[in-house]
Amino acid sequence: MFINLRQAISSEAPVEIHQALDVSRVVEGRKDIIAISPLQADLRGEAPGEGVVQVKGTLKTELDMTCSRCLKPLKRDIQAEFAESFKQGEHPEVDTQAQEEDEDLHYVPGEKVDLVPYVEETLLLNLPFAAVCQESCKGLCPHCGADLNEQECGCNKDVIDPRLAALGDFFKK
Repeated sequence: MFINLRQAISSEAPVEIHQALDVSRVVEGRKDIIAISPLQADLRGEAPGEGVVQVKGTLKTELDMTCSRCLKPLKRDIQAEFAESFKQGEHPEVDTQAQEEDEDLHYVPGEKVDLVPYVEETLLLNLPFAAVCQESCKGLCPHCGADLNEQECGCNKDVIDPRLAALGDFFKK
């Protein structure tokens, strides 16, 4: 998915990009994500002036996941706002204050910009850290593995500090 900076600057109308991307390799290492649908990118490139091209739009996808507490399957719709600014040329060496102001501006050496790495970064930042099927999910019993949302298991839930465990035997006598 590329945008031509020169074309976007010279065009009076915004450059529209509507494309579906396979982003399955982005979530490859995540054990809680079973599958991800193709990411639908609806982007619009405009040139406000000074040789800068602003690319804005929305990214949408659907995740098949497992609940991080009870391991039940669930679906999550991800919708993220995308906004990046690009300028053709080398990054100027200027004072630190000007660098802080241009922190969100990406300088590119050529006329074309590959938007895929920026889209993937935005997707990664908007993925859920630990998805749950519902906020009140009780999860699984750490001793017997029973789903605590469906039934109480009857396991002993007393947590005893191992340093003081010997004192428990003292009171049994």
